[in-house]
Amino acid sequence: MSKVAHYLQEHLIGEVMASSDARRYFSTDASILQSAPALIVYPRNENDVRKTARFTWQLAERGRVIPITARGSGTDQTGGAIGSGIMIVFPAHLNRILELDTKAHTVTVEPGINYGKLQQALMTHGRFLPPFPASIEYSTVGGAIANNAAGEKTVKYGDTRAFVKSLRVVLANGEVIETRRLSKRELSKKLGLATFEGEIYRSLDTLLEENHELVERLQLVTNRNNAGYDLIDIKRRDGTFDLTPLIVGSQGTLGIVSEAVLSTELHNPQTTLMLATFDSLEQLQNALIELRDLADSPSAMELIDGEMLKQVHALNPNQLKDVMPTPVPLAALLVEFDSSERHIKKATRRAGRVFEKYAASLQTATEIEEQQSLWKIRQASAALIAHNEGLLHSVPVIDDAAVPLDQVRAYIEGAYKLLAANNVKPALWGHAGSGVFHVQPRLNLGQVGDRQKAFRLMDEYYKMVIVLGGSISAEAGDGRLRAPYLESQYGSEVYALLQKVKQIFDPYGTLNPGVKFGSSLDDVKAIVRTDYALNHFYDHLPRS
Repeated sequence: MSKVAHYLQEHLIGEVMASSDARRYFSTDASILQSAPALIVYPRNENDVRKTARFTWQLAERGRVIPITARGSGTDQTGGAIGSGIMIVFPAHLNRILELDTKAHTVTVEPGINYGKLQQALMTHGRFLPPFPASIEYSTVGGAIANNAAGEKTVKYGDTRAFVKSLRVVLANGEVIETRRLSKRELSKKLGLATFEGEIYRSLDTLLEENHELVERLQLVTNRNNAGYDLIDIKRRDGTFDLTPLIVGSQGTLGIVSEAVLSTELHNPQTTLMLATFDSLEQLQNALIELRDLADSPSAMELIDGEMLKQVHALNPNQLKDVMPTPVPLAALLVEFDSSERHIKKATRRAGRVFEKYAASLQTATEIEEQQSLWKIRQASAALIAHNEGLLHSVPVIDDAAVPLDQVRAYIEGAYKLLAANNVKPALWGHAGSGVFHVQPRLNLGQVGDRQKAFRLMDEYYKMVIVLGGSISAEAGDGRLRAPYLESQYGSEVYALLQKVKQIFDPYGTLNPGVKFGSSLDDVKAIVRTDYALNHFYDHLPRS
């Protein structure tokens, strides 16, 4: 073990490891990138995290920068959960529910808790966390907070940021702060602190006051956006101030979350599911817009295109036997309602009238078994993600984007055209109600030609998304993979503003450097792994 590892082990309660097997294991996440950490820390408590951060800060003050990367279960598809320095791994020990407040309907958790286990615990009390990602069974809540995760329920309930009430955060210098919405008076006290926390509040408050116009440019037309940092909701017109929206989605680049208080929603297991098919993209787009305008919003609006269904059928003809509509439609849309029984009936009648105008066919399911059967159509995307032929895999290089609903047709047509021009079979799915879509081209990253094709696809795809008024980072964050494109998303002035925020919180660049900022395309190309696989996740069947 290195001197750094020996020193940390002497001062931490948790374990420090530098074995080659552990470093190799943590060198990959769910992205196409690879970077081995120097050592791994399994913190037993917040103080271990604080001491680690303080140690790297002191080294950085003397000119030696050792990066820190916080990691949950490594499901990040953008390279946000890998790093070359110290890897702080939370699931081993910091994985508990600390408090369940049944009156306030909140839950306090440690970041390493498995999302699925937390959801099960909440449901025993009739509550749930709606913004769960597709990877719920094998991801952590800390990772969801880092990426501002979203999923099928986001169309009605909102993303993770909407459910984070407060956080405990370890800053770059080892100080621990609590974030929540502060009154004007409370903010004034923070501004007067002679600590790093006080310095952050003063610098950020000044930055926001002097750059109103630039901050407003962060507000995109699309429903989902995780590009950069959320500066919009920090300081409100009433003078209240909250760092929580900023930390959520920052991918460990501004601080390390050690505890979170989350609000929950009432869980209604009685739902109605509708399956509609479409023969034209124009009809699909019109239906999506009208469904989003319903008084009782659908709790899910999931799209599966016909090209994906054809590929799934070719891989396994029996997987969707007696479930998949025949002939295979251009697109299938699953729409779920989860309100009270009276509201569900009214909502489904209104949705039915929308589908009468635009859909080619419609099927409605109220029984659980029938609904589970229909949901197999959406879940079939896992068959493509998990399937490989030698080194040929579905790779997440253009997997995550969001566009305004009135641009859905243009987006899908553009994606098909781009894939065809690069001789890649199209397959598309996603949370259509939020305008979020997934595309994972099948490539062999062991071949130079396919690696070049991956970056060519990224260049053209992100240009298209930005032109359509969309976000290049919808469900996940920017990570390393999309960091080179962040300036294109917002322009140089807003990009410089976001860099200043990073500098305020992380002046020495120890917190997950290269994520969101500091990675060029050449940097990214240098760490592409040639043997891409999802070996960490096959226990649960990888989902997207």
